[in-house]
Amino acid sequence: MSYGSGLATAMARRLGRPCVYTPSARLALYLALRHWCRPGARVLMSPVNDDVILFVVLAAGLRPVQAPVSARDGNIDPAAVPEETWRNVDAVLTTNLYGMPDRVVELRRRCDQLGIPLFEDAAHAIGTRVAGRPIGTFGKAAAFSLSKHVAAMAGGFLAVEDERTRRRLEELRDELLVPSSLRTDLTTTLRPLARSAVRGLHLVHPVWRTMRRLGMLERDTFRMDLHAPRLARCASEAPSLTAYEPWVRVDLHGYRSRHGALVRAQLRARMARLDDDLARRGVGASLLARTTWASPALRDRTADGGPPPLFRVPLLVQDRDILVDRLVRHGVVTGYIYDPPLDDYAGAEFVEPSPDPSAARWFAAHALPADPLLAQQINRALSKERATPARPPSGDREERPLPARPTGG
Repeated sequence: MSYGSGLATAMARRLGRPCVYTPSARLALYLALRHWCRPGARVLMSPVNDDVILFVVLAAGLRPVQAPVSARDGNIDPAAVPEETWRNVDAVLTTNLYGMPDRVVELRRRCDQLGIPLFEDAAHAIGTRVAGRPIGTFGKAAAFSLSKHVAAMAGGFLAVEDERTRRRLEELRDELLVPSSLRTDLTTTLRPLARSAVRGLHLVHPVWRTMRRLGMLERDTFRMDLHAPRLARCASEAPSLTAYEPWVRVDLHGYRSRHGALVRAQLRARMARLDDDLARRGVGASLLARTTWASPALRDRTADGGPPPLFRVPLLVQDRDILVDRLVRHGVVTGYIYDPPLDDYAGAEFVEPSPDPSAARWFAAHALPADPLLAQQINRALSKERATPARPPSGDREERPLPARPTGG
């Protein structure tokens, strides 16, 4: 049996597609990019994305092309992508930001017309469906993350279209894995338990404050340090995970460590609770979707049958950075903020900038990702802080009038 085959089989049953188990979603995405894209290929992607994903694309030897996005959800706006850009990209990478789906039907149709692959970053989107199909079944391949939904802090999958491709990608994965150790496995196993204890004992604020003062957090701001001169020197070595290791491993140093039996057993146990986790996320997302801070895209999804079981609920607020600091007093540490957009963060040396960056800048500056499992706590905190909702600019292509809504209880 191949490494992680039991976990891969369980995920394959959920998706109806063959799956490759990986230690992380970032390694899964790297596998897909290396398999389907030649070095130097141009990949269209959203600039409202984790910087780690940018570095995975660079590590694969590819050129990130930043797409215009919708200010309603931060995902790619296909209609705003210039025809010249479409004619000159070699692949498309979705984001499914916070679990809100990309326009995958339109993107798949466009990719088919151009004869280029569509890759789905589904790390935030286990449980999200479009047109009756799960996210992760529209593209050539889709990367998933267990850590985003069952708090495992490890484990990922790459879903593909056929068994032959799955076997070839397992071989590439095995070449890229590095040996783990008992110490690494114990750390990986205990981290989610420690995080649960901190939350259960209401120690979020003091623990976060202490870690920040001791310099134990790898990011002082929403983005990691770019280290541009060193990053530029790595280009001659790409494709190479080793060359880009200082950037790709941030927040997850074991992203390509071969997990032992202890870690895989914990992941199987957590994966068995995935449906319960998704149900709880759906309830929390529904509550936050009724608040005055909910994004228009989230409200539309709710009106069409309810929001998906989101990883984070995109709330749109004024003075977002001030609110992030104030929420810590209420026991809420806000992560997964992608500001500034990647083209502003990395610059034209490392990415092709978006032809229309305004919507990405607006969304990145106003999006407050709210954990749906803490929906009531966050709702109370924002109400106490008298948070002011933000509305997407009227120039957004998908903007339409919104009725005034009271804060949900």
